[in-house]
Amino acid sequence: MDFKVYFENLREQHLNELKEWLSIPSISALSEHKSDVLRAADWLADSLSKAGLENVTVHQTKGHPIVCADHLHAPGKPTVLVYGHYDVQPVDPLHLWETPPFEPTIREDKIYARGATDDKGQVFLHIKAVEALLKQEKELPVNIKFCIEGEEEVTSPNLPTFLEEHREALSADVVLISDTSLLEKGKPAICVGLRGLCSLDVQITTANTDLHSGTFGGGVPNALHAIVSLLSTLHDDKGQVSVEGFYADVPELSPEMRAEFVKQAIDEKKLQQDLGLDTLYGEEGYSFVERTGARPTLELNGVYGGFQGEGSKTVIPREAHAKITCRLVGHQDPQDILNKIERHIHANVPVGAKVSVVQREKGNPFTMDTSSPMLQKAADAFNQVYGVRPVFTKDGGSIPIVETFGRLLHVPVVLMGFGLPDENLHAPNEHFNLDNFDKGLLTIVEFLKQV
Repeated sequence: MDFKVYFENLREQHLNELKEWLSIPSISALSEHKSDVLRAADWLADSLSKAGLENVTVHQTKGHPIVCADHLHAPGKPTVLVYGHYDVQPVDPLHLWETPPFEPTIREDKIYARGATDDKGQVFLHIKAVEALLKQEKELPVNIKFCIEGEEEVTSPNLPTFLEEHREALSADVVLISDTSLLEKGKPAICVGLRGLCSLDVQITTANTDLHSGTFGGGVPNALHAIVSLLSTLHDDKGQVSVEGFYADVPELSPEMRAEFVKQAIDEKKLQQDLGLDTLYGEEGYSFVERTGARPTLELNGVYGGFQGEGSKTVIPREAHAKITCRLVGHQDPQDILNKIERHIHANVPVGAKVSVVQREKGNPFTMDTSSPMLQKAADAFNQVYGVRPVFTKDGGSIPIVETFGRLLHVPVVLMGFGLPDENLHAPNEHFNLDNFDKGLLTIVEFLKQV
């Protein structure tokens, strides 16, 4: 029996099992769901055991558990480490869900539930692919390890320490992750770059109290005016960040990578219309996909202060705030970038204002050489199942733990995702297209054989 027939015969059973897992509200960000996260970890451990994995362990951390397992009976063959996460995002706003987020529903050949595509559905594919190989061939073509965490949606606070402490036990020849997307239906993609991240909060203060704009207007500094003036110094009129040294560690795009971006065939005019914009925006000399995938950014995520209620209130506000995030590429170091931005802010404080800066999250960028043999084997596997070779892409988002895996284990990381960009991950009505569920199982089996 070939694997296609095998998976077709067990499709209903597999989907019912996935529904069980998706029905557990493993929301890592909400403390009231701590027991649910543990329940989801235990469900995962049981599923790994039933699939034939060995040494299945639920490791407790200061937060939520990390589940590990392995099957190491292929001497002389490579070892593949599968990483993923079983925690999910909160479901708000609940009223926008067409069906309850933890009552998995299949309609129009899609399974709807929180976690369906991010990331329970995709992790589940790896479990069933390994199970299929063991049942069909009584052995695996590789050694395999699983490391599945319950805190990815809250920036993986305990995983880096766990990786440091268990580096030898988790050693492998390649890390395999399914937590990304195809380019579009029928067009697979392999992400070879993720932007890093850093963030900071800025507060401007002037007088020791809000002041009457009639009595004091024109005679004292205004915190809102000051923060607008300050923030305007962060970019020039060509879309570039004006912070000194910001681009020092940013590599220029190679002709090969630019060619991969062209293959994505993004219709910028249609995108502009779909978003209701008069124009797109960004650095001169780069396309939309290059700006969002391979160039660094500095974005204002929130600017606020003064009176914001209904009607008017004639005050001069004493304080104003801004929240800033940066997406990083190449060899940009988050701490170095934060320090450069803070120096810029202090050097450009308007007269009469005082500034304070709080540095917050930090995550390193990740990039892979597209000539890596492991990436080429992944591309071969996609080509075998989908009938088309995947495009190598750079994703504008950040998954900081990906860089951590590569750096600590010194191995290539293959991002072999089976989601689609419109599957509403992190939003109401999250879903997973079952065509990619079916093809994903076959692609993972093919990749393990290729390796």
